[in-house]
Amino acid sequence: MAQTAVRFGILGCANIARQLSRAIELSPDAALCAVASRSIEKAQKFATDNGLPSTVKIYGEYGAVLDDADVDAVYIPLPTTLHLKWAVAAAEKKKHVLLEKPAALDVAGLDRILEACESNGVQFMDGTMWVHHPRTERMKEALKDEGSFGQLKMIHSVLAYNAGPDFLKNNIRVKPDLDALGALGDIGWYCIRSILWAVGYELPKTVVAMHKPVYNDSGVILSTGASLSWEDGKVATFYCSFLSHMTFDLTVLGTKGALRVNDLVSPFQESYGSFCSVSESDFAEMEPG
Repeated sequence: MAQTAVRFGILGCANIARQLSRAIELSPDAALCAVASRSIEKAQKFATDNGLPSTVKIYGEYGAVLDDADVDAVYIPLPTTLHLKWAVAAAEKKKHVLLEKPAALDVAGLDRILEACESNGVQFMDGTMWVHHPRTERMKEALKDEGSFGQLKMIHSVLAYNAGPDFLKNNIRVKPDLDALGALGDIGWYCIRSILWAVGYELPKTVVAMHKPVYNDSGVILSTGASLSWEDGKVATFYCSFLSHMTFDLTVLGTKGALRVNDLVSPFQESYGSFCSVSESDFAEMEPG
């Protein structure tokens, strides 16, 4: 472990925290220092189930992690409605903030979080893992290759999974008091981020929501999508859903080539990630049969 390793504390024992704790274990530049839940028993079970080292401190309240002088940064995978409270509290305790997506319920909430981080001199990062994968850099290189890819014309992103009846009834992602943005916040976040990533974070001129999104009885989005357009003519579409077969696809079309990836959010293999790029395909040269 490097001497400059960032020492992390985790607030909450959500399933996604299992992946993050694994990533910290694999990184030479990070170390897991503490884990907290609303009960000491749940935090201890998380540590046991995930084989965490005995050196990791176990706390039965979130505030204890923020008071721990050995913690440099906190990862917050709590329900979205709790992000504002705990991200601001972490910043005020001079802890860097790694906040699970969606970062906030609205722009005003995110602005308060960012203001707290800036005024306290700490870093803020959202938990969109795929943008930091080595594969993503290679994908960007492919899109920038004017000789092979040409001018970007169209992007289509789909993030979906058939969540099943128990999820649709009990999961926090369908509860308006916990994660009110539903599928749009949980997986639509990835769709929108991938589109903005492909266009270099240039904001679109227009965004038109899909007709008749699907809501549950509490008004939480279960399935939706939108189309986006830019001044120079490029367009994008996305679809996100808790009601469709598992799909993590991104397709980017250029005038000369195309790029496709079918495991965008998290590569199916831990040791590598792949994508497909093609160039100068000629319809006239395709042979029938």
